[in-house]
Formats: sequence, C-alpha cells, structure tokens
Amino acid sequence: QVQLGESGGGLVQAGGSLRLSCAASGRTFSTYGLGWFRQAPGKEREFVAAISWSGGSTYYADSVKGRFTISREFAKNTVYLQMNSLNPEDTGRYYCAATRASRDYYRTSVYDYWGQGTQVTVSS
Repeated sequence: QVQLGESGGGLVQAGGSLRLSCAASGRTFSTYGLGWFRQAPGKEREFVAAISWSGGSTYYADSVKGRFTISREFAKNTVYLQMNSLNPEDTGRYYCAATRASRDYYRTSVYDYWGQGTQVTVSS
C-alpha cells in the first residue's frame, strides 16, 4: 500500500515557477514508477511527466518539455515537479501517482495509487 500527498501548488503569474512535491508512505516506494498528471475543469486528466522506479528514466508530455523537470529523492520518499515558464494553459489540479508498471507511463490506467492533488493556477 502506498499513500501519496501532494503540496506546493498555488497562484502564480505567467512566466513564474512552482515546485510541487509528492510525499509517499510505504516501504516499497523505491520500487514504484511515479507520474504527475493534471486536470483542468471540464477536461480529462492528462499526463505531464513520469520517472522510472530507479530514477534513471524520465518522460514528459510535449507541452511541458523544456519547462518542467521531474525528480525523485529516495531518502525522503518524495517526487518533485519543478515547473518553470508557467503559462495559463498549465492551470489545473496536479496529481501524483504510483505504478508498478515499467512502461506506458502516460496512461492513467497503469497507475495503482493516486494522491488528492494540489491546485495550480497561472494568471495571465
């Protein structure tokens, strides 16, 4: 069992930065791949970024490549999402998720556990 808790969301102006954190409980955290997804009102949840269980591989949606960076800190059981050059289209509720899968990280269906999310609002 893995429990996930996101933090770090807030209101930021376009061009600004935020760093989201997702703290996980559970001794097997290091064996899970981790992903970040976001959902805007009236839209489906979409993939943002993912990192493999080892931390050796990272994956990004085209819309955030070059602006967002995902990383994980095993000692703190935490995954981060550094978001730079934010724009209003990045607004949404951001969720972290954990999976035992080793591929298809962009699919919501491969994730076993989800956090409650943290709201990010980018003003123009």
